[in-house]
Amino acid sequence: MHLAKGLEFRAVVVMGCDDEVLPLQQRIEAVTDEADLQEIYETERHLLYVDCTRARDRPWVSGVRPRSEFLRDLTALG
Repeated sequence: MHLAKGLEFRAVVVMGCDDEVLPLQQRIEAVTDEADLQEIYETERHLLYVDCTRARDRPWVSGVRPRSEFLRDLTALG
């Protein structure tokens, strides 16, 4: 995800947008400070947005249920 910033493609596929993958559950469980938790959520949400907006023509996002809560944010933008 970090490498996509500033690039553009005709189509982009973002896979693995599952609840425990995005944001990564291990990162969430390791947090001891509420401010750090908020920063992780903001960073992960921003990276997903950047990835999805790299598609000029066709973004395709996939995941299994339960899906990441961040996907609701993306559909609200549409």
